[in-house]
Amino acid sequence: MATDRSRRRTWTFSVAIIFTFLILYLTTGVASGLRSGVNIVITPFSWAVNTIAHPLGHMLAGTIDYSDVVAQNQKLRYELGQANERANEGWAFARQLQQLTTDLNVPFVGSLLTVAAQVTTLSPTNFSATVSISKGRDSGILVGMPVVANGGLVGRVIATSAAGSTVRLISDTASLVGVTFKSGATTLVVTGRGVNNGLAATSVPLNSGIQQGTKLSTDGLNGALYPAGLPVATVKTVSLTPGAATYNLTLQPAANLRHLSYLDVVLWEPSA
Repeated sequence: MATDRSRRRTWTFSVAIIFTFLILYLTTGVASGLRSGVNIVITPFSWAVNTIAHPLGHMLAGTIDYSDVVAQNQKLRYELGQANERANEGWAFARQLQQLTTDLNVPFVGSLLTVAAQVTTLSPTNFSATVSISKGRDSGILVGMPVVANGGLVGRVIATSAAGSTVRLISDTASLVGVTFKSGATTLVVTGRGVNNGLAATSVPLNSGIQQGTKLSTDGLNGALYPAGLPVATVKTVSLTPGAATYNLTLQPAANLRHLSYLDVVLWEPSA
């Protein structure tokens, strides 16, 4: 009996051990299987989330960065525009200063006083040539005063107001200027031929010695409209009409009458 009982205990213990190992094996396998199953199920979902989420994040970050770039670009454009505007203003001022310096370079007036004025209106036609300037009686300008610019004589004042004047150019068909050349032994009268036609002189004596390139200046005789020595023109052509006893001249004005920005009014009045 004891032997049989021992055998049964031994067999029961062995079965229990085997059963325990079987349970452990099954438990471990199931757990591993579950873990593998969960990984199989979760991995595609995780890949999909990553595939969608990462570009979306980059897109959102890109949108924010793009907005910053746009704002910075607009700021840079504004600053560049301001810089260009300042540069243009500086260029315009420098150009204006250069023009002013050039136009008002009139050493030929000598000790005569002058008043600088800006041209405000051009009123040229084929026959009439006048300009309006920014100074008038309040600056001491009177009718009859000569007007000069870089190069020479421009014209004379024909009307004034408190703050402005009208100047008739020497190219005007109503303009007459007494001139001389070289020793001053010969005097001529220069007339205007219209805005685009320059100046002319007629009845020039054959023995005058005048030729192309001769420079003419105001004669300054008693009762003349202009003081002596103001450059007026240069002779372009000398022509002789067959049978005539005098020359005819075409002249190039000493001052550039087509580009007038600033003028000097000479504070000089013709003698009575």
